[in-house]
Amino acid sequence: MIFLAGTVLMFGAPEAKADSTPVVLTFEGVGNFVTVGNFYNGGTGGSLGIVFGSGSLALTPAPGGNGNFTNAPSGDTVLFFLGTTEDVMNVAGGFTTGFSFFYSAPLVPGSVTVWSGLDGTGTLLASLSLPVNGGCTTAFCTWTAAGVSFAGTAESVDFSGSAENVFFDNITLGSAAPGGGTTPTPEPATMLLLGVGSLGLLGARRKKLAQYANRRAQ
Repeated sequence: MIFLAGTVLMFGAPEAKADSTPVVLTFEGVGNFVTVGNFYNGGTGGSLGIVFGSGSLALTPAPGGNGNFTNAPSGDTVLFFLGTTEDVMNVAGGFTTGFSFFYSAPLVPGSVTVWSGLDGTGTLLASLSLPVNGGCTTAFCTWTAAGVSFAGTAESVDFSGSAENVFFDNITLGSAAPGGGTTPTPEPATMLLLGVGSLGLLGARRKKLAQYANRRAQ
């Protein structure tokens, strides 16, 4: 009976929630001028259930890449959309609390909307206007933090503006302030249940060993 209780505790424990900890997307490793697509949906970026539309590409700076930008918030890869005035990020498991990022828009403003359904459908949960934030010798050099809090669960984000004129980095799900997040970890309650289950298994094994030793002594 102890063994059975331990098994139930281990496999019946609740899984960690996908929105329990902010998740930061830096796009490092996608490659220069490469479609992000499923990079965060079973690709090299992990199985986070996050999919970007076909117009969303990663970009690295010149001379190695095609990007005319400097001072990126982290690493040397950013996100932009090409050949369209907007693109959508879908999050199958949804996320709550807030959404944020850094952006650079030296010439043309942009906007971002957060939706309750996939593909920019359902209820509009939040919206952000991204005004022009200046340039320098390198066209994209000034990065501004932008974020918003909202109620409910979001499943998609629509990035809008002029194609090739707004860059994004450190896109953060679950926080109104960009950066500083990690991938989800098991909740404390889950870890406690796992520990109790392990103790049950250990106790059962010790009891069986004691019974075997007693029979040998008789």
